Amino acid sequence: MNVVLLHSKKFAELVSYKNWSETTVQKSDPHDFGGPRLLADIGGTNARFALETSPHCFEAVQVLACRDYPDLGAAIQAYLKQVSPVLAAGESIRHAGIAIANPVVGDIVSMTNHHWSFSIRDLQHTLQLETLKVVNDFTALAMALPHLSDDEKVQIGGGTAQAGKVIGLIGPGTGLGVSGIIPSGQRWIPLASEGGHVTYSPVDHIETALLERIWRDFPHVSAERLISGMGIELLYRVLSEMAGADVRVALSAAEIAERARLGTCAVALETVNTFCGMLGTVAGNLAMTLGANGGVYIGGGIVPRLGDLFHQSQFRQRFEAKGRFSGFVAQIPTFLITAAYPAFLGVSVILDEALSGQAD
Repeated sequence: MNVVLLHSKKFAELVSYKNWSETTVQKSDPHDFGGPRLLADIGGTNARFALETSPHCFEAVQVLACRDYPDLGAAIQAYLKQVSPVLAAGESIRHAGIAIANPVVGDIVSMTNHHWSFSIRDLQHTLQLETLKVVNDFTALAMALPHLSDDEKVQIGGGTAQAGKVIGLIGPGTGLGVSGIIPSGQRWIPLASEGGHVTYSPVDHIETALLERIWRDFPHVSAERLISGMGIELLYRVLSEMAGADVRVALSAAEIAERARLGTCAVALETVNTFCGMLGTVAGNLAMTLGANGGVYIGGGIVPRLGDLFHQSQFRQRFEAKGRFSGFVAQIPTFLITAAYPAFLGVSVILDEALSGQAD
């Protein structure tokens, strides 16, 4: 078993959170950590787990493929079995926090991009937990943003973040996550957004031609349909068809990105450039909608793997291309998140607030 130990910097103060699912909150002495806590970051492809053994110290990080388990409970049980040697004799998990790539409304969670479905209360009972918090994964990631160190993010383009201002978040992965945090005094309030499912609007005749072809199969083309792993695959197929290329062999998003990186496929390179431009448009829309003068952050698993292709792309140009408001958007910085597991930090903050009685 590969065990990873992650340390985040100490917080000057905890931040506040609203809109988590309604489960029983057990208050604890903030000076008594109460044993290891289970943290999870569940996406449509991978489930990431860790044990928080002291404040913001994450051990035994494991990444499990969702397809290998019939449900979330089975994946959690498999993880706990693997990490049992890390626990001291007689030590048990009493509290857990889960960030999941899905809306969390009420007790039943049914994933949009995977077949898992579960009851929060039943899962809490099965795992014999005193406390279980389940939140949207980008809500958790948003809560981590104010606490990322300089070496956990890279600025893309110009602009300067204004302290105490709204921060936006967008991230392509299996789907497209969107969120943000709103300052309220010394607190941050996260947005429970499904902004990835807004309708995508083309910006030029090339994108219009793309959309006209895609509309044959999908009457509603969301931002997520194009700006995600499946979006890269869809864009590649359509651009190949438009170029008269053979598309009988389907390529994965990872294969397309690798061909683009190596420069061995012109259509793959065009696909990645188109993807980055579309991401810039939607990220700019988010900045305008939120007035995100604190910056817009890019998360998710795809962009960090693009490397120089992203840095040299038209992302930032398209981010700023807002007509009369281009000057306004140009002042807003964009940051690529490079931290290994930032969602653990956010869900840790959320769980800690609940246990210390700071939640509303």
